[in-house]
Amino acid sequence: MPGEQGEPGAEPAQCDACLVRVRPWARGRAVMLYESMGRRLVLGLKHGDRHDVLRPAGRWLARAGREIFARNMLIVPVPLHWTRLVKRRFNQSAHLAEALARETGLNHRPDVLVRARATPSLGGMGHDHRFQTMAGAITLREGQRRRIAGRPVLIVDDVMTSGASLSAAAEALVTHGAAEVSILVLARAGRAT
Repeated sequence: MPGEQGEPGAEPAQCDACLVRVRPWARGRAVMLYESMGRRLVLGLKHGDRHDVLRPAGRWLARAGREIFARNMLIVPVPLHWTRLVKRRFNQSAHLAEALARETGLNHRPDVLVRARATPSLGGMGHDHRFQTMAGAITLREGQRRRIAGRPVLIVDDVMTSGASLSAAAEALVTHGAAEVSILVLARAGRAT
């Protein structure tokens, strides 16, 4: 995953994408690759109302992120714009973050970040176009600065391809005083390492 690759406990290695673009998070982990079964799981959750996946996904996320968790850490999902939320009926990242919080006992705060403007689907866009599209699209919700100031924050998302959405979320948190930002995703696009 951009930021860190390899087995937990192993020496982290930089992926190709991180050699080109510095990431605004300190550490990151993914449960699985976004291919075959991983892709079916994510798409089933995102578009197929497969909420039965949430409990095991929470356990998998807890296992994958165990070296990232910190005392007093907040778990924050990548937000959807309200128009996409109305169409989809739920934010799968918020449900994953909630399942993770139940497994770990960490504080889940789905209201910290907001998608300030609607963005088109990033699917089919090139790497740079994704980052341009997401620049400034995610911000800190008004009144949340005190909640994150000086605290470690973990951003949870369902899938990471380029990292543009996660970067926009992390930049908003870092800009407003989060002590350290890490990311945890159910699946990541890319090749195995």
